[in-house]
Amino acid sequence: MQLTLPVHRAARISPTKTAVIYGERRISWAGFADRVARLAGVLADLGIGPGDRVAMLSHSSDRYLEFFFATLWAGGIAVPVSTRYALPETQFLMEDCGASVLLVGDEFQEMARAIKASVPTLRHLIHAGDGPLPADMIDYEPALQRRPPTEDLRRSGEDVALLFYTGGTTGRSKGVMLTHANCMANAFASIAHTGLGANLIGLHAGPLYHAAAGSRVFINTILGATHVVIPRFSVIAMLEAIHTHRVTATSMVPTMMTMVLNEPRLNEFDLSSLTFVGYGGAPMPVATLAALIERLPNIRFTQAYGMTELSPACTYLEHADHSLDPAKVHRLASAGRAAYGCDIRVVDENDRDVPTGQIGEIIVAGPLVMKGYWQQPEMTAEALRGGYMHTGDAGYLDADGYVYVSDRIKDMIVTGGENVYSIEVENALIAHPALREVAVIGIPHAKWGEAVHAVVTLKAGATATAEELIAHCRTLIAPFKCPSSIEFRDSLPLSQANKILKTELRKPYWDGRGRGVN
Repeated sequence: MQLTLPVHRAARISPTKTAVIYGERRISWAGFADRVARLAGVLADLGIGPGDRVAMLSHSSDRYLEFFFATLWAGGIAVPVSTRYALPETQFLMEDCGASVLLVGDEFQEMARAIKASVPTLRHLIHAGDGPLPADMIDYEPALQRRPPTEDLRRSGEDVALLFYTGGTTGRSKGVMLTHANCMANAFASIAHTGLGANLIGLHAGPLYHAAAGSRVFINTILGATHVVIPRFSVIAMLEAIHTHRVTATSMVPTMMTMVLNEPRLNEFDLSSLTFVGYGGAPMPVATLAALIERLPNIRFTQAYGMTELSPACTYLEHADHSLDPAKVHRLASAGRAAYGCDIRVVDENDRDVPTGQIGEIIVAGPLVMKGYWQQPEMTAEALRGGYMHTGDAGYLDADGYVYVSDRIKDMIVTGGENVYSIEVENALIAHPALREVAVIGIPHAKWGEAVHAVVTLKAGATATAEELIAHCRTLIAPFKCPSSIEFRDSLPLSQANKILKTELRKPYWDGRGRGVN
């Protein structure tokens, strides 16, 4: 069940087929396998062996795919790093995972140097960009050309393959350990639910440091398909890639799909090759989905719901369920049914099943469930109690097994497909000397689904502006986590236990919307 096996297979049965397209660069499957084996040798020469971590801080590229597979080939664990994190967040991630090698894109050289200076375990920087070579970094291409291919260590299915960092209710990001078997199970379930095959030309439009986008790397490789990579998402870049490379499939978060639908130049591009769009990462407004189905009738849409801890998809709303038939259209509000091999239950606070149609916590068991949180045994035991991943999402099952997500038990906001834990923002805000109390909530947003909104009180005699507080946050956390709006109050509503009543703060924004997430 090693994730490197699909590379061997594709190189053997389709050696001359195009494996990866990135800008003007193209590589065959035989060439890709050779480069992966060479990069694995470079990593081995730098001391990487079984279980060692290798990280990458870069926008998406063909080299990002090589990083994934070469790290696994060398027996290591690949750690994709969010390019949207602020320096303190990235420093914590690198300290926590203990990576000794970091591959660096052109735009992140200064951050990489700052991290290396402060994180003792980080010993080597590899320049994986196309700009001038920094004097203190290893040059990617010459290193590959000098190093003969090395043998694949072929780790077992239960070995950790990937470490994706995700926010948490503790205020610190945590590493989610996904095994080779986890990722293979996710890939096979996706292929079964979508019906995609070897003729796929798949566009990676989202950032590869995300579990959702990263998982598609392994799905497409298992199929021996062609990867098309763009460095970062823009509507025009995506449409140009589909038009130029005759892309047949891509995946997006709802915000990206809304931007495509509203793009004035949409009709300038030939999208006739595109036959499949997968989406997920946040709830999709039914009206937007219906408009897309009408506007692009030849595309098969499939929704996946899940989380990083589920490798990442545990349900699928298949193409057959994307119907505007009045008898079926209500299913567009669901997240679909359990993925093959998964069991999904909805339970009360004591982990007892609730009746059909009743809201409880969604919990999941099966081969997709993570191995655990990196170096967090207590947190792992709590999340995986009873053998089920407790998602922190509230929802219900209907009589046909469709899952409906209605709210979040955990204090989390999803904005533009990115997860933001309120406590991370609250910790950043409360560090400002003028603030006495802070509460962060998600409020509806037409473009991003939800926006980060802060409600604050000031210390006696203190003053601060919203602009000042937002600028303060940007020095500590990623810009997408920072509040887009701040409300000043004299006091915050408190429970009898003196806890802030966020339900009262959310109520004016969410009343009448049918669910407490967007």
